[in-house]
Amino acid sequence: MGFVLRWLFAFVLLAATYNPTQWNFLRWSMANYQTQLSVTVLAALVLLVGYIIYLRATLRSIGGLGMFLVLAVVAALLWVGYDMGWLSFQNPSANTWIGLTAMSLVLGVGLSWSHVRRRLSGQADMDDVDE
Repeated sequence: MGFVLRWLFAFVLLAATYNPTQWNFLRWSMANYQTQLSVTVLAALVLLVGYIIYLRATLRSIGGLGMFLVLAVVAALLWVGYDMGWLSFQNPSANTWIGLTAMSLVLGVGLSWSHVRRRLSGQADMDDVDE
């Protein structure tokens, strides 16, 4: 359940920033920054804090190579889905949602990896040791 919540928050963070609908930060901020600049800046800072938390934790736990490997596994899964006829990449909106899902999986795995490693190996990271 912990991984699902971490992944779901990553997905919400990415989708709130941009998605193919009209309900995303980028479209809203471009339409309203002149009349609601303070709210736009506040929302941008909240999103930035979320990205910093996720990216820092992901880079510390799996690193750049790990991020690449998780993305490669997701890309291979998409390739298999395409070859089997389960997926079609003709719809640009669906492609955007697939990309958001893939990126959120990378961030979700990155944020969860220390927990997985501790359960598999029995060894805690220095940041994970309870005082």
